[in-house]
Amino acid sequence: MGHAGDIITELTVDHREVDGLFDRIEHTTPAGERQKAAEQLTIELVRHSVAEEEHLYPAIREYFPDGDLIADKELADHARVEKLLKDLEGLDASAPEFDQLLAVLKAEVTAHVYDEEENLFPRLRQACTPQELDVLGARVRRAKKFAPTRPHPGALPAQPHHRLLSAGTGLVDRARDFLTGRGH
Repeated sequence: MGHAGDIITELTVDHREVDGLFDRIEHTTPAGERQKAAEQLTIELVRHSVAEEEHLYPAIREYFPDGDLIADKELADHARVEKLLKDLEGLDASAPEFDQLLAVLKAEVTAHVYDEEENLFPRLRQACTPQELDVLGARVRRAKKFAPTRPHPGALPAQPHHRLLSAGTGLVDRARDFLTGRGH
């Protein structure tokens, strides 16, 4: 992931890519290919979540009167998804539990995406100037480049001073991915 445009366009394109990865997993038969698609889904969801936590949710806190409440709800959604991703990470794609967990993950992600696209993004577009949205889009793209690629539930609180930890964890994750061939 890494496109162009404002934050809303960037994150919406990410959402469509995640939809495509869910479809790929659901319509692929060989377990090895399903496993690879699930790994790619995990990579993309983790990177996307970290970028939202670092840039979207602080903007919501700043620009919305009820921003703290909304951002906290979104972070709770992310925590549930990250836990599911961690659970999925240890499963063989041919195991029945894999499909069950994938269905729960897809339901969580779909509900979260719907809420963002139908409620949060329109409000953000009204609250911010086009220039502010463009700056946030560039920040999100940069964050995704350095974000972790593996789930680390509870390890990286969404606080601005934890960005260095996120980048360090991302570096370690990408090194592990390179050595194992994960995500390629």
